[in-house]
Amino acid sequence: MSRMEVDQVLAQIRSIRAQIAPPELGALRAPGAMGPAALPGAPSFATLMKQGIDQVNAIQQNASAKADAFERGVPGVELSQVMLEMQKASVSFRAVTEVRNRLVNAYQEIMNMPV
Repeated sequence: MSRMEVDQVLAQIRSIRAQIAPPELGALRAPGAMGPAALPGAPSFATLMKQGIDQVNAIQQNASAKADAFERGVPGVELSQVMLEMQKASVSFRAVTEVRNRLVNAYQEIMNMPV
């Protein structure tokens, strides 16, 4: 995954976090600060990951529904729409996979640190 795609995924995660967090608490957070101490009342990392995975699942289901509708010959569903939805699903799945890979790498690095 290219650097630009990773930056887009991070921007999407930040926008989701901004939508979830109350605006008055956003001023308490220092730029680049992470963790529960930086933003009281913020959702946990697990919650954000679950929401991201749920969004990817919804995108994949939407793409599958469009493809099924096209295969059945439903009026108003064109091949270009189906292909666009399938590409969205593919990109979102690759993004989630890349986030998972980065998390696994970070975990492995932490576990390999000398104590």
